[in-house]
Amino acid sequence: MTEPLGMHSRAPLRGLYAITPDWSDTRRLLTVTEVILATGCRLLQYRNKVASDCHRQEQAVALRGLTRRFDALLIINDDLDLALDCEADGVHLGEDDGELAQARSRLGADKILGASCYQDVALAEKAARAGADYVAFGSFFPSPSKPQARRAQPHLLSRGKMVSGKPVCAIGGITPDNAPVLVKAGADMVAVISALYDAPDPGAVARQFISYFDQEDTP
Repeated sequence: MTEPLGMHSRAPLRGLYAITPDWSDTRRLLTVTEVILATGCRLLQYRNKVASDCHRQEQAVALRGLTRRFDALLIINDDLDLALDCEADGVHLGEDDGELAQARSRLGADKILGASCYQDVALAEKAARAGADYVAFGSFFPSPSKPQARRAQPHLLSRGKMVSGKPVCAIGGITPDNAPVLVKAGADMVAVISALYDAPDPGAVARQFISYFDQEDTP
């Protein structure tokens, strides 16, 4: 029986949102991701901008198996066809990656649709109307993945949540040192690539990120 949207039994749209780097070494990717998921991270986005279609298919399928082991959600970045092919939990789209309403129609009601809204709360409102389940803002800090990205301010998080009525994700240069500012500002998720995957101890860093949300949830 399909669960209603927003009532997924495995993971809420909250907490550390790990995003994979552009690694060609699938074994290395799986090894580090397993460490991150083992700490309690339950949100993973597969993103690889440089791999071939065949290689991306291979990695996505392998990550689908890994996330199932840990009852974690797998979201595919920018590729609806791949998300459907590997039976991912959803897809995340930027403003140039296709119409959100069409993606919602193809995904069905039980899959997750995320939308990049950059620094624009109007985009968040539009995305919510088109069927997005969460909206993402950034870049909040200088990012190795997108060094030229425009900056977003923390107040966008609470404003975007109010306007869209959806969980909000912060992205861009997020580290254990600056994440608390964003969590306090209203981020339901912090999306992290380099600070996790390039860390000497990804598991320890993941636990630190997760602890910030545990603190917020404590009465």
